[in-house]
Amino acid sequence: MTINLQKIHVNASETFPNSKFPVLLYKNILELPGLFPAKYVSDLFERNNWSNSWDAGIFDCHHYHSNVHEAMGVYKGSTTVMLGGEGGVEVTLEKGDVLIIPAGVAHKNMGSEHDISCVGAYPLGQDYDMMYGKPEEREQAADNLIKTPIPDTDPVRGGDGLPDIWKD
Repeated sequence: MTINLQKIHVNASETFPNSKFPVLLYKNILELPGLFPAKYVSDLFERNNWSNSWDAGIFDCHHYHSNVHEAMGVYKGSTTVMLGGEGGVEVTLEKGDVLIIPAGVAHKNMGSEHDISCVGAYPLGQDYDMMYGKPEEREQAADNLIKTPIPDTDPVRGGDGLPDIWKD
C-alpha cells in the first residue's frame, strides 16, 4: 500500500498557540469494512496505543486541546476543516482519511458537525481538555503544551511514522 502523508505546518497566532509539529493527514489510509467501520477505526487506534475514543462529527467552532494530541479517523462523509484558527489552512477530510492534530492546534469543521463521522482517540487514552482561544486560557495552555510528550506510537502505523516525524 502506498502511503499518502501530507505534513501541514500551522503557525502560532495571537489567539491559538498551534504547534511546532506539523498536522499529519493520511489520505485514504483506512481499509474500511462494510460493517462496523467505526469499530474498525477504534480497534486500529487501540492496537497502536491510542484510546479514550469517541465516535461523532467534528465541532463547527474553533477549538483545541492543550494537553494531548488527537487522531481522527474518518469512516463516513467528507468536510473541510480549518486548522490554526481564522485565516488558517483548510484541508478536505474524506472517508478513509486519518488526521493527527498536535496539541495546541486549533481546528474547526467549516461545514456542519454531522457532514462527517469519525473516531477520535488520544495517546495512551489520555483525557483531553477543551480550549477555545480565550485570552484567559493562554497561560494554562502554555503550561500544558510544555508538558505534552511526543507519542511513542503512530495511531495508524504503530512504531513507524509519528515518533520519527515529530522528533525534536
